[in-house]
Amino acid sequence: MNNTSNELLQAIYEGIFERRGSNVTCLDFSKNRNALADYFVICEAQSDRQVAAIADSIQEFAFKKVSEKASYSEGYENAQWILLDFTDVVVHVFQTEYREFYNLEGLWADADITRIEEPKSPLINS
Repeated sequence: MNNTSNELLQAIYEGIFERRGSNVTCLDFSKNRNALADYFVICEAQSDRQVAAIADSIQEFAFKKVSEKASYSEGYENAQWILLDFTDVVVHVFQTEYREFYNLEGLWADADITRIEEPKSPLINS
């Protein structure tokens, strides 16, 4: 993984966790020359409002941290599944039931799949 992709992925994860996204996975296609992108990041939310909030947060963090903007986005109209295309990284933000239905991890089972854990917040000393 190159530094630019790593920094973008970290910014995306921060954006997801900022808005309480859950069940975050990264599908690594970087070894597959025929793949549409190097990475898919998939996460889920409980409502259409949270899906939209996570997608907005991802875009905010990507721009603020690494000056990247999604070249394409889709799904804001009903916010059941929002796709953000950062060229090398494509992000899928799902409502839980739609994620289960579309099962992208199963569809792309040949990718290296990594579960991303939410970072523990630092302890506050009083």
